[in-house]
Amino acid sequence: MDALHRHRSLYKGTTPPWKENYRKRCVDRLKNSRSRLLERYRQMGESQQRCASGASIIVQEVMEEEWTALQSEDRRLPSLWGPQGMAEMLSVMKDYDELAVFEEIQQELMSQEMGIIEEYERNLQFEQQYISSVVEGMEVVHIICPVCCMQNLHINSHFISCPCGVHINTKQNITPDVLQHLLESRLSEHMENCFHNPVFSVAASTDNPSSLMISCQVCDYLSIVL
Repeated sequence: MDALHRHRSLYKGTTPPWKENYRKRCVDRLKNSRSRLLERYRQMGESQQRCASGASIIVQEVMEEEWTALQSEDRRLPSLWGPQGMAEMLSVMKDYDELAVFEEIQQELMSQEMGIIEEYERNLQFEQQYISSVVEGMEVVHIICPVCCMQNLHINSHFISCPCGVHINTKQNITPDVLQHLLESRLSEHMENCFHNPVFSVAASTDNPSSLMISCQVCDYLSIVL
C-alpha cells in the first residue's frame, strides 16, 4: 500500500500520464484478440462468464496483460492485480481517483467488445441469408450466382455460366452441392477474421481458364473458390 500511496500522491487531482497509452494498448489488444473473443462467444453465447466488476473475462485479461506490460516498462507503476484479478484491483483502488480512469477504460473496452460481437452477428446473418437464398434458388442444377446475386447459375458438366456474363470452365465435374460447399467454406473462412461483406468476381487470363474469386477490400482477403 505504501507504493500505491506514493504513486497516487504524484498525480492527485490530475489525469494519470499513463492513461492514454494504456487505453490505446488495451483497445489494440482487444481488436487483435477478435478471433479469441468470438471463439469464446460461440462456445458460451451471451451467458459468457464475467468477473465481479461486470467485465467479460476477455476484457479483464486484456486490461491485466497490458497493465503488466506497461509496468514492466515503468517500474514506478504499482502492481494492481492479485489472485482475485480485477475485483481485487478495484477494491485496492476504491479510495483513489485513478479508479475512475480504470472504470472508464473498462467501459470503453466492453463497448468495443459488444461492437465486435454485434458485427459478427450481422455478418453471420448475412451468411445465413445468402445460404438460404442459394438453397431457395436451386432448381435441379441451378444455384444463385454469387457475382450478380440475381440470376441462376447454369451448371453443365465442366462449365458454369450465368446470364450476367459469368462463364467458367471448371476442368472437372462440379455439382451444385460441391459448389455450394465451396462458397460456404470461403465465406466462413473470411468471417473468422473480418466482419465486412466480401464480393465474388471472375478472374480471367490468357494462360489459364477463368476462376471464381472471393475478395474483401477491407481486410485484403483473397481466395480462389474454383
